[in-house]
Amino acid sequence: MPKIIEIKGFTFHYAGSPRPALTDVNLSIDDGEIAIIAGPSGCGKSTLLRSINGLIPHMYSGTYIGEVYINNLKVSEHTISEIAKHVGYVFQNPENQIFMFSVERDIAFGLENLGLPREEIKKRVDWAIDLLGIREIMHRAPHEISDGQKQRVAIAGVLAMKPKILILDEPTSLLDPLSALDLITTVKHLHDTLKLTVIVVEHRLDLLVSIADRLIVMEDGKIISNNEPREVLKDDRLLTVGVGVPSIVRLRHLLKDACIFKHLPLTPSEFVEQINVAQR
Repeated sequence: MPKIIEIKGFTFHYAGSPRPALTDVNLSIDDGEIAIIAGPSGCGKSTLLRSINGLIPHMYSGTYIGEVYINNLKVSEHTISEIAKHVGYVFQNPENQIFMFSVERDIAFGLENLGLPREEIKKRVDWAIDLLGIREIMHRAPHEISDGQKQRVAIAGVLAMKPKILILDEPTSLLDPLSALDLITTVKHLHDTLKLTVIVVEHRLDLLVSIADRLIVMEDGKIISNNEPREVLKDDRLLTVGVGVPSIVRLRHLLKDACIFKHLPLTPSEFVEQINVAQR
């Protein structure tokens, strides 16, 4: 598979900071992958995202060593607006992203800034509204809708720009469990339908590991693990580094001597299935 993100020997030190936020990071993500980035607060996750969407080095000053390539573009040589055509970013709190008088106007905002023709804007807004299933709220004001609906509106506004990469920064942090599950199901559907590359920064891994192709764990500005989620979560050291390891994985680690598991279960249904097989 072609690499849509390539980060080579990347170190970034914010101006005035006592230590680097990222140190010698090397990372490749294939086109079409779903990748989770996890790690404790202050480990460098946000800095890594800013490096991918161009905010670093174009808005944040500091020492920049190495290179970041997005869809074959060297980030340091292209403007934020150019990178934004390839990378869509959804903030942790959607209220930081939606601010117009209606949902429909909010989705159109970014397209208007691009200077697209009126008919193209209408076409893309209608497409995004139907894709996210929010037509019934399209004329409502953002303050009149739920947090889960706000997340959908924010995603619709980003997808209307037709990016190749969708970044979600802790998308479930403000949602109840049912709304969080609904959002993750929607993200998986969007990935499968649009063939997007999806990067999710998330502490709660329970809902995500079963749909992800890759789990990247960070600590102290470095990547300490990067592999398929089942392989990464085999390492019980992750239980102590501030990663929200799924409860069922924690239970499996407690049952170290049990011989009934052929592979590490990522979900309760996988756990139960393996027990049922062992009892036959």
